[in-house]
Amino acid sequence: AQASAPIDQLLPGAELRGQASFRFLGLPLYDARLFTPAGRALDWRQDFGLELTYRRSLSQRDLVEATLQEFARLGDPLPLRRGLQSCYQAVVPGDRYLAVTQGADQISFWRNGRRVCGLTYPGIKSRFMSIFLGENSRSRRFTNRLLGQ
Repeated sequence: AQASAPIDQLLPGAELRGQASFRFLGLPLYDARLFTPAGRALDWRQDFGLELTYRRSLSQRDLVEATLQEFARLGDPLPLRRGLQSCYQAVVPGDRYLAVTQGADQISFWRNGRRVCGLTYPGIKSRFMSIFLGENSRSRRFTNRLLGQ
């Protein structure tokens, strides 16, 4: 599983629930796909996976800062700069990151099919994934499409 990291090996029984493209100022940044158990509606009590395929080049610094800014925007700044720096690498178009939850307090990250890190922090699942899937995400339309609504 570490070499290829397909979603079915990491989350047996997971299926695509929804997909969407995220744009900033009209420019597509990434395409996202949400995988849930049997493709059912998102249940925050169950593990799930979120895959981002980048359509633009972004530096490691850009990825880290954007995530920290989103934590702050959502009202919950987290002391995770070092953890994010170990997880994120610069991306170019076509690079993929897959984040797979493991309970409420852990997320594993896979880049282009290889495991790069894990983040462990109280409530990290909802805090991190709310950036994309929460009520106050940057784009309700994007979130609704991911959620299959």
